[in-house]
Amino acid sequence: MQWSGCGRAPASGATIDIHLKKNTQRGVVNNQQTDWSFKLDGVLHDASQDLVYETVGKDVVSQALNGYNGTIMCYGQTGAGKTYTMTGATENYKHRGILPRALQQVFKMIEERPTQAITVRVSYLEIYNESLFDLLSTLPYVGPSVTPVTIVESPQGVFIKGLSVHLTSQEEDAFSLLFEGETNRIIASHTMNKNSSRSHCIFTIYVEAHSRTLSDEKYITSKINLVDLAGSERLGKSRSEGRVLKEATYINKSLSFLEQAIIALGDQKRDHIPFRQCKLTHALKDSLGGNCNMVLVTNIYGEASQLEETLSSLRFASRMKLVTTEPAINEKYDAERMVKNLEKEVALLKQELAIHDSLANRTLVNYDPMDEIQIAEINSQVRRYLEGTLDEIDIINLRQIQEVFNQFRVVLSQQEQEVESTLRRKYTLIDKNDFAAISAVQKAGLVDDDGHLVGEPDGQGFGLGVAPFSTRPGKKSKSKKMFKEQLSSLARKEGASSPVSGKDLDASTSKTQLTPSSKDGDVKDMLLQDRETSSIEPLASESPKEELRAPRPSTPPTKPVAFEDFKNERGSEINRIFKENKSILNERRKRASETTQRINAIKREIDMTKEALNFNKSLREKQGEYENKGLMIIDEEEFLLILKLKDLKKQYRTEYQDLQDLRAEIQYCQHLVDQCRHRLLMEFDIWYNESFFVPEDLQAALKPGGSIRPGMMPLSRIVSLGEDDQDRFSRLQQTMLPEGPDSVSFYNAKVKTEQKHNYLKTMMGLQQTHRK
Repeated sequence: MQWSGCGRAPASGATIDIHLKKNTQRGVVNNQQTDWSFKLDGVLHDASQDLVYETVGKDVVSQALNGYNGTIMCYGQTGAGKTYTMTGATENYKHRGILPRALQQVFKMIEERPTQAITVRVSYLEIYNESLFDLLSTLPYVGPSVTPVTIVESPQGVFIKGLSVHLTSQEEDAFSLLFEGETNRIIASHTMNKNSSRSHCIFTIYVEAHSRTLSDEKYITSKINLVDLAGSERLGKSRSEGRVLKEATYINKSLSFLEQAIIALGDQKRDHIPFRQCKLTHALKDSLGGNCNMVLVTNIYGEASQLEETLSSLRFASRMKLVTTEPAINEKYDAERMVKNLEKEVALLKQELAIHDSLANRTLVNYDPMDEIQIAEINSQVRRYLEGTLDEIDIINLRQIQEVFNQFRVVLSQQEQEVESTLRRKYTLIDKNDFAAISAVQKAGLVDDDGHLVGEPDGQGFGLGVAPFSTRPGKKSKSKKMFKEQLSSLARKEGASSPVSGKDLDASTSKTQLTPSSKDGDVKDMLLQDRETSSIEPLASESPKEELRAPRPSTPPTKPVAFEDFKNERGSEINRIFKENKSILNERRKRASETTQRINAIKREIDMTKEALNFNKSLREKQGEYENKGLMIIDEEEFLLILKLKDLKKQYRTEYQDLQDLRAEIQYCQHLVDQCRHRLLMEFDIWYNESFFVPEDLQAALKPGGSIRPGMMPLSRIVSLGEDDQDRFSRLQQTMLPEGPDSVSFYNAKVKTEQKHNYLKTMMGLQQTHRK
């Protein structure tokens, strides 16, 4: 068989031509077809994994971070290299496939977009024998699902119920999830492939991006489906038996339904698309011919013995080219941010209403619910209106009118209560219908026969009446007695160390009587001042002799107190280095914040300049464009805008590079600060133990030149503030790996996954041994 393609590099409108020599044994009349031609978007022959990803996946992933869904699907017969193309060889970083490269590109692009807050989540689904399985359910924090994994349709699209979705904040975590799922995939061996995938797998990357600079409630979401289909196989060639035969039957059946769905999507006259015939097409409903950038990678053999399978795969690829997709940006609205924006809009509308009121000579109009201060002001206006000092109350708005009437009710109720309380305080109120009470009062001589009070003023002199009980002579004032009791209680609270004598109490009482407006707080301050004076006097008389060196305390001080002493004595040098590094870190953070603000300002100016250029361009197109010798003629304003945009972009790149450098410095300074803090705390623990817990007879031996040599006791001392063994290992790992620093996350995730599974195998073996 001879076949020709476009070579290693893809080209637009590339074709694959296949020629098969005729079988001469069939005789003279031979209608056997010997030539086939398939037109595709590109052909990759003997291409590296780098070229495959640059051609197939890079643009899809880039568009996903802008809000467009993407799907990359590998299709072909068993053993053609689908899994190698999608996942690659996990043992070698250079041979990694589309999936790990897509994860790396996502996190690299996130670092290049500081103005957006982007979150990444991943899931891994397996379709085995028409059953759905979560490949990440073996993680300890996920556990087995109570409900089975099912496909559910909603107005927002198709989603998998019961499938765990995992948040990943860094590249290494995403690789760990990928390797975890890969170890749980089902594979088998047959004559066509020693490690044949027996299930369809869909690795999905969910991206959600919010703006850090704009307060817009809109945000974008997208997902990238990376589909590794199980290979179609002819049972006569693979010679599958038993379980492998059953798996091959399900695989061929689902691929047949997938091809039927593709044929229906390519036919513009078809109204119904059979997505629900199998789990594979149902799960990929959003990806096949919908709101998605779709890329199909068809893996084929170049051997004559596999001609039938190769032609079938190429026909499938040709039919996929007939399917039209309509990708669009997935925009959603944040409810919390929308509420905040609506509140801002309401405030703005109130300001505009205030401007209209001002133009209509209606000043000081407030449309908000009234607060306590405003209600108190209306209450004051109502009282002045009732007293006659205010002629009228100005009407402002409906809420003010309602509150005025409400305050009328409040004032009226208060006045009624005041009148009643005043009458009850001065007089004894008697019911006029209570004749027994009236006769008793008359007998006492308090009321005459006409019902008037005895001594009631007649307008010509003063009257004599019954004085209140509290103002009768001969009774001791209650206020003085209560004040003395209050003073005595304060004195009791101060304790026995500062007693207050009776003379002092009398003096305080007499002083308070002269100033009756003084409050309890002033009295307490006076008592405290007297106590301090009395406590200072004996201290002045006593003069204890202090030793030149304080003896070791019987009980060690608290660690916070001891830590302050340590920083001033033995740990002063480390504390000084710690403070210097922290000040440098704060200064770098401040510079990074200022640089970020400048970048945002330049970005806003770039956007404004672009809008001005687009406006001038549209205006030029409406007025008519002028050309001179094939060159477009533009006016001076548009030319200046182009130059300005060029300068702004240059400034943006320069500032962004400075920001990247500052971030690297901040990361390094943060590492130094953490290291100094750790060393400071470690040295403090050593000093604290030596100073307060080691016996005094060993203190001299522990000093330099003592009888105990270093190393005889586990008392570590600071040698240097250089990097430790772990830091040196990390630096060597980044510099000595053959693929450079970019491969560190890949290998770290691989090692962690292998260690975890080796540990699980060992524990299972031990359990089986104990059972035996």
